[in-house]
This record gives sequence, C-alpha cells and structure tokens, in this order.
Amino acid sequence: MSKKYLVTGGAGFIGTNFTADLLEKNRTVAIFDNLSRAGSRANLAWLREKYGSDAFQLITADIRDADALEKAAKDADVICHFAGQVAVTTSVVNPREDFDINATGTFNVLEAALKSGRNPFVLYTSTNKVYGGMEAVRVLERELDYAYADFPQGISESQPLDFHSPYGCSKGTGDQYTRDYSRIYQLPTVVLRQSAIYGPRQFGVEDQGWVSWFIIAVLTGKPITIYGNGKQVRDLLYIDDLVRAYHAAIDQPEVSAGKIYNIGGGVSNVISIWKEFGPILETLSGREIPVGYGDWRPGDQVIYVSDIRKAQRELNWTPQVSVQQGIERLYRWAEANRGLFA
Repeated sequence: MSKKYLVTGGAGFIGTNFTADLLEKNRTVAIFDNLSRAGSRANLAWLREKYGSDAFQLITADIRDADALEKAAKDADVICHFAGQVAVTTSVVNPREDFDINATGTFNVLEAALKSGRNPFVLYTSTNKVYGGMEAVRVLERELDYAYADFPQGISESQPLDFHSPYGCSKGTGDQYTRDYSRIYQLPTVVLRQSAIYGPRQFGVEDQGWVSWFIIAVLTGKPITIYGNGKQVRDLLYIDDLVRAYHAAIDQPEVSAGKIYNIGGGVSNVISIWKEFGPILETLSGREIPVGYGDWRPGDQVIYVSDIRKAQRELNWTPQVSVQQGIERLYRWAEANRGLFA
C-alpha cells in the first residue's frame, strides 16, 4: 500500500520539488501551506498543470493552528516538515513571530504526529545556523574565500550547538524537540541540518536564498548588495540531491530514526558567495555585474561547510550535481521563467 505523505510548506521551494518527486513516484500527497510565501501560488499552479488538479490534496492552513495540523496528520504515514520562517534578518525584526512559526509550529507538528496514533515518520528540516558563529573554530582568510584551519572535511554533527540569532534559536528549538520526541515518545523522527540549498522554483530574496536571489536580480535588473566582503563560503546542495537525501532517510527508518545528519554539498561543492560565484554569474549573463557592499549581518558565518560523511556512511547518500552544473541549471530555468519574477 502506498504511504500517505503530509508535506508542510509543500508550496514552497523545497516542498514543491519534493512533492513533484513524490507525484512522479505515484505517492499520495497532502500539501499543508498557508500560501503566504512569494511564489507559492505559482508553484501550486505548476504542480496542477504538470500533474493534474486532483493529483494532491491542498490544505490551506497555518502550522500555528494546532487543530488544523491534527486533522491533517490523522491519516499520514510520513510527515515532512518544511514550513517555517526562513530569514535571519526577519527573525531579528520580529522575533516573536519567528518563534511562533518555527518553534511552536514544529511543536504542533510533533504533537499532531503523536496524537494521530499512527506513529508516522517525521522529517524535520533544520539548519546549519544551530551551530552559531562558531567563534572558537579557527578560520583562515584567503584571497577569494575562507577555509577551516582544523576541519578539512567540514563541520560534523558533533559540533556544539550555539543558537545565534532568533532564527537560530527557533530552528534549534524545533531541532531539539524533534530529536527528543524520538527518545521520549519513540516517534520515528530525523533531523536534517541543511546548508545552502538551491534550484528551480526557488523565489530567492535578498534575505534568504542568495544563489537564486543573485540570479533573479541579474535577470531582472535589480541591484545586488553583498553583506560582508563576499568571501563568505558555503557548501551548495542542488535541490535534486536534497530530495534524494530525504528519500534515503525516510526509506531507512531503522537506520535514520532518532538521528541527526548534516546535509549539504560537502567539501566538494564549496564556493564563496561573490568572489567565486560572481565570475560564474558574469559568464552566464555575458556582462559585468556591479554590486554594492554593506555591513555584515547578525549571525552570519564567514564559512560553513557540512561534513556529510555520516549521511554518506549510514544512508548511502552523496551529492551528484556539481556547483557549476547546478548554478547553470538554475540560471537557465530562471532565464526561461523571467515572468515569474516580475
């Protein structure tokens, strides 16, 4: 019998791509989304056009509504929790709303799963921001980027937690609750601490989704501001590889339940956000791209690279799309869909 999936935030960037993959596999899917995020309605329209208006169930509701979540979760075998407030800067401006969405919303998801009586598998998307600024980690500044002095394979799951910024606190709260609901209530859960995810159907903005935002800005003539010096380093993970990681965790609950995994591009897919990414974008666009510079933003890590060896070892998962390939794919998709960003 086909498993029933409940996907919170299913009309967002990650949720849409994962839902599309589930529909390709003929899975039963319910999307739970309040449709507040830019691009969500366009993503829903794309899903309906591609798979049919009755291919999935749409529940238009908010994760802060515990009753709505309980109703939605009562038949679910797998709950993938992607809904949330996603920007550090927004969390600084409105920390209460950030907490209500990310911390209380995640608590509501876990309680709904528990109360369903079905013991559904719960996948929670956390973030590298739970590690904070990692001030004690030695960093080397180079001509175009930064590098770790002592962690050649990146940051592992054993790195101490340091919730820096309201966003880090709220996501970290959900992270730890999700883990503990497995330990205390034997609910099968997995926490994936994600790095920089990018790909088609991502409506990046200045505060979040920088790879997509820079591409959209170039294609639509919007100004680009680099906060910091542009040498900040991230390990990029293309959305198709992330979807594969989700399946690897969900399909092996005997391995993944109760675990935490760092999920990113790893050391093979690192890039500095402008000093190295900028030239790639200039080559793709065929022109020089002017940028402005602003102050560093709170909680911004000068470098974050995931040590993904635990996921490789336990889940038999590894990224397959290179940074160059992924950026080119996203640029061509955005170029062909300029009208979505008007």
